[in-house]
Amino acid sequence: MIKKIFVGLAIVLALALIWQYELVSYGIMQAKGQIKVLWNARPIDELLADPQIADSLKQKVQLVQEVKKFAIDSLGVNDSGSYSSVYDQKGKPILWVITATEPFSLEDRKWNFPLLGTFSYKGFFDYQTALKEKGKLAEQGLDTGIRTVSAWSTLGFFDDPILSQLLFRTEGQVANTIIHELTHGTIFVKDSLQLNENIASLIGDQGALVFLSHKHGFQSDEVQEYTSYLEDRRRYIRHMLRGTEQLDSLYKSFSSDLIKAVKINKKEALIQEIVATTDTLNLRTSQYQRVRSKLQNSDKLPNNTFFKSYVRYRRNIDDLRSELIERFAGDISQYLVYLQEKYD
Repeated sequence: MIKKIFVGLAIVLALALIWQYELVSYGIMQAKGQIKVLWNARPIDELLADPQIADSLKQKVQLVQEVKKFAIDSLGVNDSGSYSSVYDQKGKPILWVITATEPFSLEDRKWNFPLLGTFSYKGFFDYQTALKEKGKLAEQGLDTGIRTVSAWSTLGFFDDPILSQLLFRTEGQVANTIIHELTHGTIFVKDSLQLNENIASLIGDQGALVFLSHKHGFQSDEVQEYTSYLEDRRRYIRHMLRGTEQLDSLYKSFSSDLIKAVKINKKEALIQEIVATTDTLNLRTSQYQRVRSKLQNSDKLPNNTFFKSYVRYRRNIDDLRSELIERFAGDISQYLVYLQEKYD
């Protein structure tokens, strides 16, 4: 009987592999990448005791612990084993994310993953594999994009390590990123990627501000620096979201008999205008001045995936911020409880 059960299970697994070969292969590849990161991550205590590690990096590691404790105790995010180790990226990215949209609409290509639901991006731990996937999507006529990430959340499935490149960011940006990712482990709405990312972005923005104010004082240089960063980010993102709405209107105006070459010309002309008019933005921080300069001086125009990234992470954030302030007086812990009950 036991032998028959094992044979039956083997047949079921074989059929699943044949039926969903691409998905199973992708899952195995991702698991290998994740295991490699976890296996090679160093416990924080070991790193802090290493005399060869610069004191400045040790301070940033301790900062992450401070942010995590504050986020759990004061902001109401769920406790987890994440950020108790550090993975040394050796100055190189380790995860690449692929996105794709239709060329003349803002409809995303989506991927469905069992248990987790539908996502409009796909991650790869191997750059060449990511490029290959990007090429396949481009061959289908889709706009494609590829970017690296400095942190991610496995929603509590694993104890996510600190990625070393994060430690070179400012105090406010480190706090923002850690709180953002911890928020993902606190509230996750299946098949609602945009909602999840907008919630995490809001809690990251506001939570880091609360943390810095608590640690340094509301009038401190650290808070003023971070506030300037947030203001520039909002100016820049709102400009891109307005551009996204312009593109959406343009695409909807295309008639079915309009030739492709004309569509491309109109699309590229509008994107060039959106990029050029970033000059009108009063950006005060050197970081966002560099972001603008890089965009304007690029030899390649951004495409739909560039604009959809702002929708994915920021489209609903002003409404969520208003709700947080008006209904909960800015109390993040109460707001998270409300969101958990609303989307449970």
